[in-house]
Amino acid sequence: MNTTGKLFLGIVVGMSLIACQDNGNIARDEFTGNEVVYPLQQASDFNVSGTVSFKEKTDGSAWITVALSGTEGNIAHPVHLHLGDITTPDADVAALLNPVTGKTGLSETKLTQLSDESAFSYKQLIVLNACIKVHLDASGPDRDIILAGGNIGSALSADISTGRSGFGLCKSE
Repeated sequence: MNTTGKLFLGIVVGMSLIACQDNGNIARDEFTGNEVVYPLQQASDFNVSGTVSFKEKTDGSAWITVALSGTEGNIAHPVHLHLGDITTPDADVAALLNPVTGKTGLSETKLTQLSDESAFSYKQLIVLNACIKVHLDASGPDRDIILAGGNIGSALSADISTGRSGFGLCKSE
């Protein structure tokens, strides 16, 4: 390779490295640094538990990540944000989050509004009297099986010392 070719290759590689660094900074700059993490405990005979984390984006919305252990296969497990604490039977669904993928145990959702289409922010989410429930399936009898769940926001102080038996059933629709 001649000198001009080496110089051109060096410029291209250098520009690529700078572009990668800039993209990394842009991704980090999407978040304010505010984050809350809540535990999700096992809620059935299935050995599934984990965490849900809420990160504040610079636009005020919430980035929600559910990370579970004990899931497997190609099943998509529905994730609901319910109003009230985990013991509330037939609690209204405030928002449907992206399902947890069985193979990875992960779900990620950008939350900007509730199911009723009202605007909703990270700051509202972290004080909401609510809970997260991860269901076995979206339909049939398995939709009433809660794999994991936990209180969030102001519901966190609610006593769920009764373990799995303290989980309220979800509204069947």
